Amino acid sequence: MLKSFFILLIILSSLVSSPIYDISVKTIDGKSKSLADYKGKVMLIVNVASECGYTPQYAGLEVLHKKYQSQGLVVLGFPSNDFGGQEPGTNAEIKKFCSDTYNVSFALFDKVHAKGSEQHPLYKKLTSEAVPAGDIGWNFEKFLIGRDGNIVGRFKSKVTPDSKELTDAIEKALAAK
Repeated sequence: MLKSFFILLIILSSLVSSPIYDISVKTIDGKSKSLADYKGKVMLIVNVASECGYTPQYAGLEVLHKKYQSQGLVVLGFPSNDFGGQEPGTNAEIKKFCSDTYNVSFALFDKVHAKGSEQHPLYKKLTSEAVPAGDIGWNFEKFLIGRDGNIVGRFKSKVTPDSKELTDAIEKALAAK
């Protein structure tokens, strides 16, 4: 009986999503970084682009970063050229644009594929385990990751960084210890 219970427990635990900490990414400067470096933090992961109608959201993301970083929020921007070719630049050009235009100080990463056959492992995990699951619709879609490394929210592009929906979710995730 006890053996059956432990087997069931193992099976059930394998069905539950696992934290994203085992995924490695590259910074915008080309250095390898493990998402495990953010253990205990709340992460807001966003696929970004420099030539999109939503590009002004960079300013709001920077405001979130500054407002909540002392409480444990990290904003992680992942440039992607998958949506309308709206991120054609090199990493150096993207970094310069973000710095010069929006004074971005939150973490930027190497350009990735957020969809398609070359989808980055991070986005495979996010799009398959978030609720609702499914492909990203456009630039500036946001995924909120709790302090435990699990996805706690998904927000479409039209949800702005200063929206009550997003800020309430961030504050709730930050309050969870």
